[in-house]
Amino acid sequence: MILKSCRNCFLILIFLSSPHLQGEDKIDIWKDNSNKKIDTPDGTGSISEEKKNSIDLNLPQKIETNQKINVQENFSKTSIDSKIFGIHDPADFNFNLNMWSNTKAEDVRSILKRLKKIKLSNTSNEILEGVLFSFSYPPNGMEEKEFVNLKINWLIDNNRVELIEDFLKQNKEFEGKSRAVQFLVDDNIAQANIKKGCDKIEFIDSTIKDAYLEKFKIYCLIFNKKKPQAQLLLDLLREQKQSDKFFDDKINFLLGISSQTSEKINEKNLLNFYLSSITINNFNYEPTTKTKKEIWKYLNAANLIKLDDITDNEKLKKLELAANEGQIDIQIIFNIYKQMPFNLNTLINAKNVYQTLDEIEARSLIYQKFLLSEDLNVKLEYLFLLEELFNQKDIEKIYSKFVNNVLKEIGLENIPEKFKETAESRVAKRKEDKIGKVKYNDKVLHQSNILKYYLESESEKKIQKEINKVIKKISKNRKYFYSAKDLALINSLMKDGFEIPSNLDFKELTSKYEIPKNLFQLIENEQSAFLALKIVEILGEDEPYQLDPESIYFITSLLNDTDLIKFRNKVLISALPQRI
Repeated sequence: MILKSCRNCFLILIFLSSPHLQGEDKIDIWKDNSNKKIDTPDGTGSISEEKKNSIDLNLPQKIETNQKINVQENFSKTSIDSKIFGIHDPADFNFNLNMWSNTKAEDVRSILKRLKKIKLSNTSNEILEGVLFSFSYPPNGMEEKEFVNLKINWLIDNNRVELIEDFLKQNKEFEGKSRAVQFLVDDNIAQANIKKGCDKIEFIDSTIKDAYLEKFKIYCLIFNKKKPQAQLLLDLLREQKQSDKFFDDKINFLLGISSQTSEKINEKNLLNFYLSSITINNFNYEPTTKTKKEIWKYLNAANLIKLDDITDNEKLKKLELAANEGQIDIQIIFNIYKQMPFNLNTLINAKNVYQTLDEIEARSLIYQKFLLSEDLNVKLEYLFLLEELFNQKDIEKIYSKFVNNVLKEIGLENIPEKFKETAESRVAKRKEDKIGKVKYNDKVLHQSNILKYYLESESEKKIQKEINKVIKKISKNRKYFYSAKDLALINSLMKDGFEIPSNLDFKELTSKYEIPKNLFQLIENEQSAFLALKIVEILGEDEPYQLDPESIYFITSLLNDTDLIKFRNKVLISALPQRI
């Protein structure tokens, strides 16, 4: 059985406002990563001498948004307390503001720490997000500051850009706000797609005030040739003492106020690094193992990762490690391998010669031999030899992604028999959520037309008739065995108010299934939110349909007992239907 988060202000606001942007639009920004060039004000990827002084700017635009959220809490709607943070109305999931009041802080910390180590399935993620981001008071023994930090940390760690935008829109001031804003700005810069980010920056709620964000807005004004407005916002930022020497220097240079700028590369944050990269002539930066992840990402997206000397093995080793950690595109490594110089004799005798070479040269030689081989058997032989060389140096992640793509391109059906088993074991089995068409089968209760209530919103009247018809038909088959999946469906139907024929003794059928005591105690202690997190932990990487029938029964029973019907329906829809 599987049991598997001033002065001049009024004048400036009037000056900066634009009527057509007023509204409550959901923030949906910074999602395009197709641009692989550095976006600069002139579109060239660098600042030219002629254009330093020719940047023209227009008016910036802002919108006003309502920062309050209403929650139905068994009484009329009311504004959320300023110390409560979230995205969802708890009533949407049958929670309430006190959903964590009976749960100890340490229990919440521990389970979130465990969940962080699991690559959660889509269903697991959906349940977790519903629980963690419902407006509520913090768990027993946890301060609001820590609770909101848990939420923000989870969002950042899981790269949940849209949810961070929603969180910022619905919560005015909270611990970790600056980190959340900087993450959004950096996410855009790291894709080297400043144009897209600047196009969307205007839709950030005007009540969100953050120095990092304001700096990015100023640069965007310059990027969009709006010089007067950039100068205006820069003056305001300086007046509020939120600017700094480095930023002033770069913006003055970009505005054409000064003709020179510092040649020093600033790595304090990604915005500073980006400004360094577009203002320094012949920008050249050599990343190290200490280079921040977001800088690696930007270097990769902006095609700034170069190896001028392909015989520089030490630098190439650093790039290999970065590729192995997912910081740069693995194709950069293979492109370098392809450029490594070998004479014809060495290439012809690669199988014997590679053992006498440096590890990087050996991988490069075998890779080139793989590319030059025309016979499929020979090609695959070098492909798997290359695997051994990668595994020897603990950089197998580079190889696994590469070989996966190669084998898919060849096609498993075309792999010669002697390599087929190895090839099949190397191809990653992606857990895709391709939901096939439902095939109803009235000979099996949990696959019958009764499921149309959950899958197609069939009327209750029709479903009651189906229940009576299907159970009557099944009852005539004395060999029919009511599975745990059947019982999960019956239990849910009873919870939803349907009548089950009296000849079906549900209590007797479920007597052999005992819900684990530790989970049942959570129901008794009214810890529905924590129970939902435990169910996320049980599901883990699996979708419900991948669990054994007993686990499906336990999970749906627990969700029924705690009235978490939305989550239960997600489990039922995944676990029960027969699909083709």
